Amino acid sequence: MKELFKKFSLNKYYFEAVLFAILFTFSALIMFKTFKAPESTLKIATKAWSDFAATIPLIRSFSLGDNFPPQYPIFSGPPIRYHFVFFLLVGILEKMGLRIDLALNTLSTIGFLLLMISIYFLAKEVFKKRSVAVLSVIFFAFNGSFSFIEFFKSHPLGANTLKEIITNVKFSSFGPYDGRLVSAFWNLNIFTNQRHLALAYAAFILLVFLIYKNAKEGFSTKWLLGLGLFIGLFPFVHLAVFGMMLTALGIFFIIYPKIRRQIFAIGVVALLLAIPQLIYMGTGELNTPLFSPGYLVQKLTIANFISYWTLNLGLAVVLAPLGYILAKPGQRKIIYPFLILFIIGNLFAFSADRATNHKFFNLFLIGANMFAAFALTILWRRSIAGKILTGGLLFFLTVSGVIDFFPILNDSYVVIPDYQKNPASLFILKNTPANSTFLNHSFLYDPASLAGRKIYLGWPYFSWSAGYDTDKRFRTVKEILSGENKDLVCEKLADEKIDFIEIKNPTELEEVTVNYSFFERNFNKIYFDYSQNLSIFEVSKSCNI
Repeated sequence: MKELFKKFSLNKYYFEAVLFAILFTFSALIMFKTFKAPESTLKIATKAWSDFAATIPLIRSFSLGDNFPPQYPIFSGPPIRYHFVFFLLVGILEKMGLRIDLALNTLSTIGFLLLMISIYFLAKEVFKKRSVAVLSVIFFAFNGSFSFIEFFKSHPLGANTLKEIITNVKFSSFGPYDGRLVSAFWNLNIFTNQRHLALAYAAFILLVFLIYKNAKEGFSTKWLLGLGLFIGLFPFVHLAVFGMMLTALGIFFIIYPKIRRQIFAIGVVALLLAIPQLIYMGTGELNTPLFSPGYLVQKLTIANFISYWTLNLGLAVVLAPLGYILAKPGQRKIIYPFLILFIIGNLFAFSADRATNHKFFNLFLIGANMFAAFALTILWRRSIAGKILTGGLLFFLTVSGVIDFFPILNDSYVVIPDYQKNPASLFILKNTPANSTFLNHSFLYDPASLAGRKIYLGWPYFSWSAGYDTDKRFRTVKEILSGENKDLVCEKLADEKIDFIEIKNPTELEEVTVNYSFFERNFNKIYFDYSQNLSIFEVSKSCNI
């Protein structure tokens, strides 16, 4: 038995066990480093602070509030148009007693680990080489863009270069937000901020793996049903990845004629399950042009397009096509479900915020990097010169990612008192119904949001990018807070299903005029915080609703 265990563990699984332990440590490091919640405070890395202003309310709407059927808790009223299942699971864990940072970071670590493991096994299955699989994971974790050029512009090579990289606190390039061409979306910050993204990507890679592996023999009926259910559940898990999965099925339908009927059956089952979710989520209230070529390329021309993607993809622009040429015909097919995402992301816009198409390119890069890794392993085997060249190429394929890793590791924190230390939040939690809606006094980390209540209008960018009409709602906020006629104000509050009003003097809402005396005279004040000069008014008794 001892010899059998030794043979089982060392000969076949030892390498993967060690590798996955390293990947788990890496995953836990970046997730637990960027969010902590000690002693009833929220310590959020500055680079994640803005995104978490939507993440925390969504989690808390399930753990401390009552958000069924789900609404977007920072835009109360209409059905939720944002994929919420990951955060629902986090909320359930917190509701069961697990501290919010442990709940979120644990699921985030598992999701990111599963993504790297899925990349490893897909690359290994396709190319039959551990070296390709390991390189594919490395290229994913440490992006190969040319953003390092920007770093060395401000940090010229010298004796202190290594120290400057290790102590770096700023991403080399954060386009389009800093005016540079290399996008902000290739470094690991995208996964520490959008915690649900890695798990969704892992599911996409798993789907590609399963279909590739079974393309010759096909699936049993149970597997067909299982895959259909798996994909069909994804609109609520991650809407964009659901669309990508259907797109991948379409590609597989074309390139694997032997299993076309089975792929069609998987798609039918998936759609039957997904359609009710899609109907519930709706299509959004903003009219944006679907056809919008060029992604973030400024002044779209062929030259600018090539220049933009060369800077953003780095040497993968050359090595991925080379790997494709060197691969066998069966191996080449695996690039197509990834390549179509690159094409779609460059042609269409599915959100008011064009930049959110990065989701297509993140997945495309995973596939492209597998072929780049394959090309490097072939080059390595050719000659001594090939080995030297491979070493140089490996450096340029990872140096930007290494440089951009340290701003995450060295990031400082924004510290926010959690509801236990926030008197207004604690009052709201104990004295208002769990399904209440608040006309909030602040866009970010509002006391009602921390207590799990829905707010009328959080930071507009989040809701706007999800397809809600934030301009119309902001006009309503201004009408209510500047109101002078109680009947009209009460009518508007009833129409918008607002239960409580928060008013802070002076207000934190820009371009909003608050008629403080009107609310003091006409509305029932149930809470006042002297330190914040924050009042909470009850709507139902004040308006006799």
